[in-house]
Amino acid sequence: MQIRELSVEGALEITPNPISDDRGLFVSPFQETPFRLATGRRLFSVAQTSHSRSRRGVVRGVHFTATPPGCAKYVYCPGGSAIDVVVDIRVDSPTFGNWDAVGVDQEHFRAVYFPVGVGHAFIALQDDTVMSYLFSGEYVPENELALSVTDPELGLPLPQDLTPILSARDRVAPTLAEARERGLLPHYDKCKAAEVALGH
Repeated sequence: MQIRELSVEGALEITPNPISDDRGLFVSPFQETPFRLATGRRLFSVAQTSHSRSRRGVVRGVHFTATPPGCAKYVYCPGGSAIDVVVDIRVDSPTFGNWDAVGVDQEHFRAVYFPVGVGHAFIALQDDTVMSYLFSGEYVPENELALSVTDPELGLPLPQDLTPILSARDRVAPTLAEARERGLLPHYDKCKAAEVALGH
């Protein structure tokens, strides 16, 4: 398993080592020991697992959880392919406004670790793209917020050959600047405190 730091502070790309033979493939998208050795901490206790299935062109995000309570996540793609995007929206973070993108698919099974308070978006590149999530907290609708994935200030990597398919909520989500002006964005110090509370 290889682990790489992304350009958003605290976010990681994790690449496992699939084993394949004439029967097929076996892979472990998450392993505690390599994660702990690489990061010096354990993964959070999992409170919820979820899956999404999307057709080509679907864009989900940019989504984030109000902090507090905050929520960390670990995401991988067991079917299809996608561009997975992490966005630093934590006010006063050393990498505020930065984003990074990871190609995730059913061949490499790369995963992305999203620390508390960052934004998450992905673009499905194939029909029936499945994304699997491990969450540190359970879904609470009133805590779930969104930013515009087409915000020109962010300049996220939306493929030019795809027409984004967005939910009604994501179509009207505010820009990063609008969300900051409304006081919707999480603060870096509160996000780091929430990570400590997760046992990091």
